[in-house]
Amino acid sequence: MYDGELDSINYFCTMLTQPEKDFLDYWAKNRIAEKTSKRPFLIGLSAGLVFGLVVLVVLYSGWYTRANMQANSKLNGFVFFAGILIVSFFMAYLYRSFSWENREQQFKELLAKQKRETPQS
Repeated sequence: MYDGELDSINYFCTMLTQPEKDFLDYWAKNRIAEKTSKRPFLIGLSAGLVFGLVVLVVLYSGWYTRANMQANSKLNGFVFFAGILIVSFFMAYLYRSFSWENREQQFKELLAKQKRETPQS
């Protein structure tokens, strides 16, 4: 390849598509509101509760007899459920933060791509 072909390839790779432009507009307007959005929090909370439910099913199904004996003899139910709630809320917070950071990173990458796209005067 010669340099002219590389320039044309780089030119076409740096053009923003319409969905990318739409995302730039949306994120510029809603980035602060999305940081405290309830939807990602609820998704993470439900994932944490499902994780806790799986632990309960494994514990009470008798799948691992020794763990079941230990749990029946030493486990306080309130502490166990409080632990599940703490893990669920932590997963919810982590998921919301992770989602926001991913979108923020995508926004910054698209801004850099847009900056490369615009001709320099």
